[in-house]
Amino acid sequence: LEEKLTDKQQDFKASIKINSRQIDFDIKNFKDDCKSAGLVYTDKLITRFVSSLLTKPFIILTGLSGSGKTKLAQAYVQWICQEESHYRIIPVGADWTNREPLLGYPNALKPEEYVKPDSGVIDLILQANSNPELPHFLILDEMNLSHVERYFADFLSVMESNEEIPLYAEGTVDNGVPSKLKVPANLFIIGTVNIDETTNMFSPKVLDRANTIEFRINNNEMKGFLGTANDLNMKALLGKGVNMSKNFISLSNNKSFTTKDRDEINKILLNFFGELQKTGAEFGYRSATEILRLINQLDTLNNKISTSEKIDIAIMQKLLPKLHGSRRKLSPILETLGSFCLTGDLKVVKDVFDKDDFDYSNDKVLYPLSLEKIARMYKGAVDNGFASYAEA
Repeated sequence: LEEKLTDKQQDFKASIKINSRQIDFDIKNFKDDCKSAGLVYTDKLITRFVSSLLTKPFIILTGLSGSGKTKLAQAYVQWICQEESHYRIIPVGADWTNREPLLGYPNALKPEEYVKPDSGVIDLILQANSNPELPHFLILDEMNLSHVERYFADFLSVMESNEEIPLYAEGTVDNGVPSKLKVPANLFIIGTVNIDETTNMFSPKVLDRANTIEFRINNNEMKGFLGTANDLNMKALLGKGVNMSKNFISLSNNKSFTTKDRDEINKILLNFFGELQKTGAEFGYRSATEILRLINQLDTLNNKISTSEKIDIAIMQKLLPKLHGSRRKLSPILETLGSFCLTGDLKVVKDVFDKDDFDYSNDKVLYPLSLEKIARMYKGAVDNGFASYAEA
């Protein structure tokens, strides 16, 4: 049996022997192991990524091509999974027009047989159901090469209803595939996204169900990378977080709302709701609930993050992604939203949007992540007559 195992599987086995004792989840360990493997991510980005997974098991990673979206997802699953079979990294095809690449189909020539997809998604889901205390991951790479709603509709539906996905009429198939498939809470779905002329935009109903994290690289980050660039050692991550995997699931099952600074948080959310409502991009009860849970999970992972930082992350990941439209429609909204991100006597258009060298770390900026994104969208609307959260 040992001879039949792949090198990666044997590496996993070796790491599990070392990390068999379960301990509390500590995000610092993952951050340190990423640095040891040669991966360059800010601490804040990793915190956002993990807290988003803990809030809801569906996140979208978007932004600059080659900025490490897939690598971060790959690094995390290799770090925390007990076995290689606990995750799948699946490239989405441009020809995916239905659910068959993910969920298979009944065999018309042999009615007693259900054809499972080569992607292995059904096996992954069944395994996740059999091991509810361990995390399993489905990574959909280039998720928007095809229209997401065409192949992913069943998953979007059961995320909210907790129902099962029907595969075939009960009693007609006898080859080990159940007639209905339950997508368990310990299955985490990560979609990576690039935006260009070959891809499709996400609909509001997809964005509404996910935390969207944008990857950007600034001058200092690129300078640091070029100064220390070396080959990645992904093997250094294998199984290093296995002894935290059960506690990770326990944390993800915590659906509590934040109780700290609720009045301040509620006031800000209402301000944004009223303004977003003007362009038809207001959020519903689901988004409000998930924002409060996200803030709570951020506090769980790092209780030193300030309330304004947590609000900033929530605005960036849950409220701004649905914004898109013409300059005439968006510009007034973006001006108002930008003003919400400032304190003091700064004028949002004159002092921020119109200045290419504005310092977003200025102490008069309440929400730097969100303000920088709003400024980019505003400039895009002015230059192109249209803007959206997703950028090429």
